[in-house]
Amino acid sequence: MKTLLLAPALLLTCTSALAQSKPPSSNSTDKPAAALPTDRHEGLSISADPYVDAARCKEKFGKADPLKIGILPIEIFIRNESAQAIRVNLETLQLEVRHPSGTRQDIDWLSADEVAKEIVHPGGAKTPQRSRLPVPMPMPSKDKNVQKLLEILVPLTLDADMVAPKGTLHGFLYFNVNHDVSVVKHATLYVPDVTVAPTNKVLMFFEVPLGSAE
Repeated sequence: MKTLLLAPALLLTCTSALAQSKPPSSNSTDKPAAALPTDRHEGLSISADPYVDAARCKEKFGKADPLKIGILPIEIFIRNESAQAIRVNLETLQLEVRHPSGTRQDIDWLSADEVAKEIVHPGGAKTPQRSRLPVPMPMPSKDKNVQKLLEILVPLTLDADMVAPKGTLHGFLYFNVNHDVSVVKHATLYVPDVTVAPTNKVLMFFEVPLGSAE
């Protein structure tokens, strides 16, 4: 009986993931996905495209441009070449920065709602709270300016973590680098928790070095 109940749940999750399995945008400033820094093994590949150029970011996000307030948007591409659904736990994904001086930073990503509020109200909450997945649609707010930005950010944001067999997910996650985009030279996108959905088999972690993206 438990097996019969799990099958529809898995199908529903994969259907949700497929909703975001759209091809990369054809924006004139976007880079070909094949040329991006990538970690690939066990039938899964994860690529990352950090938007460090102000003009490129402005063209992509318009009024919702996070780079202008020091938040780095990174477009992430997740491709499942296997015949089984794979879950990538975005909750534990981080941007790891290893400075030549020996210091390190582990930066959690911000939700679209947090980014929108920070653009409208700079210097607001200093301690971002990690989002839970799946990310719900933002509830109506009295702040119309925040809602207008969310209308831009939410469709661009990576908001699914189940990759269907032979499927692809892509979207942006946002990291507060305090206006210092040079950290990208020493940064790695670290994805520690990846599992094969039907069996819960744990895959080796993924590390995508962003320094080669420039």
